Amino acid sequence: MRSRADALAAIAADRFDVLVIGGGITGAGVALDAASRGYSVALVEQADYASGTSSRSSKLVHGGLRYLQNFDLGLVREALLERSLMVRLAPHLVRPLPMIVPAFEGAHPDRLVGIGLNMYDVMSVPLRGRRRGRIAQLDQSEAAWSPDRHRMISGEEVSALLPALAGREPTGGYLFYDCQTDDARLVLTVLGEAERFGAICANRARVTALRGGRDGATVISLQDGCGGQRLEVQADNVINATGVWADRIVPGELHSEAELPQIVPSRGTHVLLSDERLPLRAGAIVPVADGRSIFALPWLGRSLVGTTDETYEGGIEHVQPSQPDVDYLLGAINEFFGCSLTPDDLVGAYAGVRPLISSGDSRRSVDISRREELFETSSGMITITGGKLTTWRRMAKLAVDRLVARDGRQAPCRTQEIPLGAPTDPEHLPRVSGIAEEAYAPLASRYGFAARQVLELAAADPSLARPIVPGQPDLLAEAQFAASAEQASSVGDVLLRRTRLGLLAARECCCDGGEVARRVAATVGLTLGWDAATVAAEAAGFADEARAEGIVVTE
Repeated sequence: MRSRADALAAIAADRFDVLVIGGGITGAGVALDAASRGYSVALVEQADYASGTSSRSSKLVHGGLRYLQNFDLGLVREALLERSLMVRLAPHLVRPLPMIVPAFEGAHPDRLVGIGLNMYDVMSVPLRGRRRGRIAQLDQSEAAWSPDRHRMISGEEVSALLPALAGREPTGGYLFYDCQTDDARLVLTVLGEAERFGAICANRARVTALRGGRDGATVISLQDGCGGQRLEVQADNVINATGVWADRIVPGELHSEAELPQIVPSRGTHVLLSDERLPLRAGAIVPVADGRSIFALPWLGRSLVGTTDETYEGGIEHVQPSQPDVDYLLGAINEFFGCSLTPDDLVGAYAGVRPLISSGDSRRSVDISRREELFETSSGMITITGGKLTTWRRMAKLAVDRLVARDGRQAPCRTQEIPLGAPTDPEHLPRVSGIAEEAYAPLASRYGFAARQVLELAAADPSLARPIVPGQPDLLAEAQFAASAEQASSVGDVLLRRTRLGLLAARECCCDGGEVARRVAATVGLTLGWDAATVAAEAAGFADEARAEGIVVTE
């Protein structure tokens, strides 16, 4: 990815076919889709890439079993087909995950769950594949990973996959498959592919105004969040993909409020525990006393628990896990697994807000559909919002299809055939002195083939071969790579989104007087030219950000 300075200069110097506002997964997808269809594209993000909802998901790429309860069959099928496609396009980032619905005390698993899983199995296979009987006969653009059908397993198998549940002596369960990802890395990978097709992307560039220009163009005023300077960019079309901020991007000519969505933010809280405190080898669907269910999932060496789903009315710049939400999740886990976890057992926590679209009814946020919606103003701005992480590609396609139809172009979508990054076998990565063997698989998973660039930095400077946090596989070389190749410009960018250490090891990142933050700041500063005072200020800035985000939870 080109540097921020180069990107901003290029954006200010040219007129674009499309300006995308928003650097989350939807905006990244729109940039890739439009650029791959031949449009000249610029993308701007007010903060860091994926700093909103796109880094705060449940990390699942899935159909959503609970949507079957609402008979939202179209959404489930659409998401299941996207799930399969993502495994093919980004196998290093989107991986199958076994999921368990256990049963106890000799009872058979719930038959209604079995019926739902049968529907899940059927809807995950493309129609042509079902008619012909096997996926191999599909066209290459349609062929994708398809999971084994769900099946019943014994109590011993349940205990082996969910060691934390062994004490309750499960007697059986359903085994099925969904998929899991690192959501922030997925965003960065999609942005990298968009840039490969010619898109120019800049983070920390906030849109302050939109107005009509000459020859039908829109003039977009930007403020550089790092240097403070103001600049303008001209674009023939504007696509607003800002998620929960979507109703705050208002063009100069707006004839009706109905031309923009009304967002109802819904907060989702997640907590993380060590594998020692909650050992999991598969995901579990955990029932809660209020009739809902939550997930308990193995993720990047930790156990991830979530999510809550309640209408949220606070500020959306920094969303903290609330104490009632944390207590709700821990209470459900303690009841289900028969343990006694407390907030002091948490290694990290996070919360985000989903951009649900108001329909004027009074339903709880958990009951509102996750379908995406498209809006178009009289001045021509297109807004795409709603939806879910799994369906990002279809959301982008919907927005760009509208643009293509409006322009009268013949430009079909291509993103179903564009690989997202390049996977690599960890065994084929070059070994670098000082790097532990267990670090190579996570590098291959995060970066794919680009992991070689990280390793080259470590080979050139042995100090970068050290881990950022002792006991974790992430390397200081990744901090330098984030600054030089991924537009990271703060410690939080590195710890919360380029790596996920701010969630996986929040206490270590925030303790010892900020030693980890200083180490990252010093490394990033070598690339960005920070002096000692700036390094100290940036390290202190992460402490402030960590408090604002509430990543460390205490009693």
